Amino acid sequence: MMTKKSLGVRVEGRIVPFPASVSAEALEVLEKLVGQDGVPVNAGYQMPATQDFDGWMRIKAAVAAQYSAHAETLSATLHATVETRAVDDATIHVATPDAMAHADHALMDLHGGALVFGGGDACRIAAQRQADQHKILCYGVDYRMPPEHPYPAGLDDCIVTYRHMLARHRPEHIVVGGRSAGGNLAAAMLLRAREEGLPMPAALVLLSPEVDLTESGDSFAINQMVDVVLPGSLMDQNLLYADGADLTDPCLSPLFGDLTDFPPTFLQAGTRDLFLSNAVRMHRALRRAGVEAELHIFEGMPHGGFMGQAPEDRELIEEIGRFMQRHLKRGDEGPAG
Repeated sequence: MMTKKSLGVRVEGRIVPFPASVSAEALEVLEKLVGQDGVPVNAGYQMPATQDFDGWMRIKAAVAAQYSAHAETLSATLHATVETRAVDDATIHVATPDAMAHADHALMDLHGGALVFGGGDACRIAAQRQADQHKILCYGVDYRMPPEHPYPAGLDDCIVTYRHMLARHRPEHIVVGGRSAGGNLAAAMLLRAREEGLPMPAALVLLSPEVDLTESGDSFAINQMVDVVLPGSLMDQNLLYADGADLTDPCLSPLFGDLTDFPPTFLQAGTRDLFLSNAVRMHRALRRAGVEAELHIFEGMPHGGFMGQAPEDRELIEEIGRFMQRHLKRGDEGPAG
């Protein structure tokens, strides 16, 4: 007699304890992000319906106000100067550190924010922080976002920015990097760049990248409500961004694209990151395509890290810097373009 197979593993009425294996600073951050009932504070936020334009505009304004207040606090700690450029429809914040390791090296920085949030002041401040941290000229792309500007507007802005950079820097002196939603755009932009005959940059940095908008990876189930920063699905934002386009299209979910000839790639996630599977699967896809790729998984880390307040965050910055400088140095040793 055949028995019916189970559809999964039943987990009920169980508290997942905070990890004792992380730094005290990291543990403090995790504790702050969970209510007394054990539910992540961020789980209480509800997104509007996909077709609710006014609702999305209201929540975008509220999030932008929060980001701007935080950016104002950070601005006093920054040293890089910033110039905002308008190139076609793209807005680019070009941050120059007070001391650069190499005048011709440049970083394209693509901010996170679920493909809907994180522009404006937050994007500008992020570019300045990257410039300060890595002593590199940083082009922060303030890409257009829905509901006003759904796909492919943001991706178009990334391509415009990359062309702008290529007119000023050799490709082997450029690193493209993105966090979360920015990781989606960074990888998708390289797919578009290859289609358009543009050269690949020296390296690619993908931090907890949102490379699969279908959310098909294992960690979307396993780390749901365990990730205290990103406790649940971003499908509402994904559908808003896609505006009816197929989520499996590689320009929307670059995990499913042909990654042949991609530059050396640095990938990061945490064991409690909802997007852990994105990083793991993207790493395997790059390796299968013959691309040099590093995967860094941090213990107990939720999506986006420990808010920059823990030794683990500083360790990640150091690892990124090492990776970038190694591949930019290779560019210095290569033939002139």
